[in-house]
Amino acid sequence: MEGVHRVEAIAGSGLAGDRYCGLIRKRAPFPQGAVTLIEGETVDALAAELGLTLGPGETRRNITTRWVRLNDLVGRRFRLGEAVLEGYELCHPCKHLQTLTEKPLLSALRDRGGLRAYIIQGAEIVVGDAITV
Repeated sequence: MEGVHRVEAIAGSGLAGDRYCGLIRKRAPFPQGAVTLIEGETVDALAAELGLTLGPGETRRNITTRWVRLNDLVGRRFRLGEAVLEGYELCHPCKHLQTLTEKPLLSALRDRGGLRAYIIQGAEIVVGDAITV
């Protein structure tokens, strides 16, 4: 995973350049056309509370947000810049994430691991785009 300044969100497919974009997935961790988001404040809190520093991409989430509580977006449509997304479930941490990072993230990210959301209307997403409900 690598950070980018902008990315095209494609309705029903995912994020352009993502390894899962456009693939029909029957047994993937989440459905086709979905993205994962995590609060930047959570990443900051892990460093402050536990001394766990996570580099860009290490959370294995597609988008890092600021100033919005993602747990509140389950079952709601929202805009990320011009793209329209719909939160459908919390994105709980998994053992695979803990194994990849070699950091104790399972309990640290409980109830704050982020959000899974469908891309309803595609558009370019740029760093700094606002999230509005």
